[in-house]
Amino acid sequence: MNIREVRRHGEGWAVFAPDASKASAVAPTQAAAQERAREILANQGGGEMRTRGENGRIRAQDTIKPGNDPRRSRG
Repeated sequence: MNIREVRRHGEGWAVFAPDASKASAVAPTQAAAQERAREILANQGGGEMRTRGENGRIRAQDTIKPGNDPRRSRG
């Protein structure tokens, strides 16, 4: 599964692949980093975006299309 994490990085926020030591992208705000993570995942065929809060804990997860969201309602 393709995963990207948005987390604090210096004075801004960054997008990281799991276990990566170097950021894929750096942005001044969390929202801008999340938008860039969505773009990266969409360009790579979809996946999971995880946002970590200031304390390092995952505070939000989002499946980016064309990823498969198992919690999506069907109707």
